[in-house]
Amino acid sequence: MLFMAGSYDFRTIEHKWQSRWERDSLYRTPNESDKPKYYVLVMLPYPSGDLHVGHAKNYTIGDAVARMMRMLGYNVLHPMGWDAFGLPAENAAISRGADPAAWTTENILNMRRQLRLLGAGYDWSREIATCEPEYYRWNQWLFLRLYEEGLAYKREAPVNWCPHDRTVLANEQVVDGRCWRCHHLVERRNLSQWFLRITAYADRLLEGLDKLSGWPERTRTMQRNWIGRSEGATFAFRVEGLDADVHVFTTRLDTLYGVTFLAIAAEHPVLKSLEGIVSAEHTAQIAAFAESLQSKSELERTSLMAKRGIFTGAYAIHPLSRERVPIWVTSYVLAEYGTGAVMGVPAHDERDFEFAAKYALPVVTVVVPSTTRPDDALEQAYVEDGRLIASEEFTGMSSERAREAIAQRLVTLGRGKTSVNYKLRDWLISRQRYWGTPIPIVYCGACGEVPVPDDALPVLLPPGVPLRGEGSPLAAVPEFVETTCPKCGGPARRETDTMDTFFESSWYYLRYLDPHNDHLPWSTERAAQWMNVDQYIGGAEHTVLHLLYSRFFYKFFHDRGAVRGADEPFENVFHQGLLLRDGEKMSKSRGNVVGIDETAEQTGVDAMRLFLLYVTPPEETSDWTDEGINGRVRLLNRIWRACEPFFEQGGANERELPPARNAAEKALLRAVHVAAKSAIDETLSHRFHYNTTIAKLDELVNLITVSSGAAADSAVAAYAVRALPILVAPFAPHIAEELWERFGHTTSVHLEPYLQPDDRALAVDEMTLVVQVNGKVRARIVVAPSIEEEQAFALALEEANVRSHLDGKEVRERIYVPGKLLNIVV
Repeated sequence: MLFMAGSYDFRTIEHKWQSRWERDSLYRTPNESDKPKYYVLVMLPYPSGDLHVGHAKNYTIGDAVARMMRMLGYNVLHPMGWDAFGLPAENAAISRGADPAAWTTENILNMRRQLRLLGAGYDWSREIATCEPEYYRWNQWLFLRLYEEGLAYKREAPVNWCPHDRTVLANEQVVDGRCWRCHHLVERRNLSQWFLRITAYADRLLEGLDKLSGWPERTRTMQRNWIGRSEGATFAFRVEGLDADVHVFTTRLDTLYGVTFLAIAAEHPVLKSLEGIVSAEHTAQIAAFAESLQSKSELERTSLMAKRGIFTGAYAIHPLSRERVPIWVTSYVLAEYGTGAVMGVPAHDERDFEFAAKYALPVVTVVVPSTTRPDDALEQAYVEDGRLIASEEFTGMSSERAREAIAQRLVTLGRGKTSVNYKLRDWLISRQRYWGTPIPIVYCGACGEVPVPDDALPVLLPPGVPLRGEGSPLAAVPEFVETTCPKCGGPARRETDTMDTFFESSWYYLRYLDPHNDHLPWSTERAAQWMNVDQYIGGAEHTVLHLLYSRFFYKFFHDRGAVRGADEPFENVFHQGLLLRDGEKMSKSRGNVVGIDETAEQTGVDAMRLFLLYVTPPEETSDWTDEGINGRVRLLNRIWRACEPFFEQGGANERELPPARNAAEKALLRAVHVAAKSAIDETLSHRFHYNTTIAKLDELVNLITVSSGAAADSAVAAYAVRALPILVAPFAPHIAEELWERFGHTTSVHLEPYLQPDDRALAVDEMTLVVQVNGKVRARIVVAPSIEEEQAFALALEEANVRSHLDGKEVRERIYVPGKLLNIVV
């Protein structure tokens, strides 16, 4: 690492200004202000321990945006807090014998110190930690509001269960069918779990995406796919020999006559009924097959490599053709998706085609392109629309017409109905863990399921609970479990599940508005004042669940009048790219972590910030290099040396544009305003390509350093130098503050208005016009910016290379882009 040399003592200066900013509460945001509001928010971090420069990229982008908007005249809210509940703390407690609360608090203290070390301008008076009772009390209060509306409910659902640790596992905690911790085979069990009825908002969540023009299109597309709305029909196959139906949903009714099997989930209730109509051998095979799936996660069951199935020995009756259709139990159909059964149409579904090939099942083509003869061989599934064949009276119809006609026939027969289906499932929030928000429900023998009254909140986590990773920790604490019923006063038992940590992170942005309110989670007045979030910044890994859950919560709040205006929480969303080291993600196991503390000590915080903003466009993946950080160190040293000659002059910053005496001074003035325009444009466009802005600052410092107009007695040079602290303040806040003070100012540079680009300085006396012949560059000519097309054409004809390519040919067209291009088409 390259150390700063000369008179710029970055260690002393950065510590000086961080201490002063904190002393003066410089970034505390008033609720009352004549300025327009701007709410910029970086996704709250999990307090996992030490931060490294990869984490710093996210916070630096957000801080630069906040500083820019403040200097552009906005009342900026820029808070910070901690997503402090969750499994990592519990795992640390199990493996280290630590208390989760103490472990979390220790990490918060360290990470708060590191964020302050970054010079980030957070309003720390609004800090929250989701593990504090003052916060999770409102988790419980919001749960009860959802419960009142029927949006929080309990039902049985299949889960991944580790019989050794006696706990539920998330899909990602099941590795090759085994518990990630104890490596015991995992089972699929039905357990009574708490859900939030997010599906009630499916259509609104989908429709709302069309209004979110400030979100990345990829993010919106992923949410659309996750919700997965599809229009089709639900209809029934009667099971032969039973008074029972198997219901399926499909969007492709036009392929109904191509059904050659039914695929049902191993948990489908009809399987119990089949025992009376199939052989004992089939019954045993079904049971063995179902048992083999108990150790498989959803991902393993639905993966392409894991497609397995077994014939049940039973048949269903096709609702229209009345043909017998074999019923198969398969690994890839899940009970909790749709109806738990799908119609197998190998000729027109890729998954069914592969399954049929594996088990030698018939493939019957019923839809073909209009240009294809019916006897053409089918080598792969045809999944597009076309015209129907071999479909009784529907033969010859287009797919679109046939879907309508077949749906009508099923409705008439009482065997089906048109319907809408979603991939989206209700949100499972139950967790059999300690370190989370207790669910505020008690169970009474006389009254049943009873919500805890608001005035009895919060239901506190008991301290000192032994954590062994086996079963639900709270269930083993009698003092917690045993309580009295709020309705009848009789003995009752508390719910021992805690909430999914996505619950608290789905509304935290509202608590920042009113963090010390002990009557409500936030006041409607504060929400009306600050919402929605103008700019949300965070990793693309939260593209779906966190953003979707937050939107669901906000729409619910909007329905209850707790928030006003738009029913979307985030106006603009930005996903930063990863920062790698030697082409790999930073991790302790790889030994490639670049720490914030060591970087601040060796090169300074401003150099680190400039590197993180400069190395690539912020949405792209970038690589940390010593060469790159050293380049930013050199820029800061050059800025300092350029400003040093002007320290003794004192005086206020001159905002008035001075006259330029020569071409060098004109270029210098223009470079100042080009940099200012770049910073403002990148901010207001929400692109945040500050790498471009910092490149402009590089060019400006070069001109100050080498231009003949940069003498100490030059008014233009003084203007350019005195503009530097303003220009660099959002990106390198410490050196900017120090330079501002050295120039004689007694107020913070971060309270100054940003330099507004001046058209007079940006104007150029001449420019280069590209001349093409038939789209190929043949000349570049220097012209006045205001030159008209006829003049440009005349000057182009004076160029020998242009004349030689015209060579007496007829000019058919001229394409003129003023100030840029003349294309002569011959």
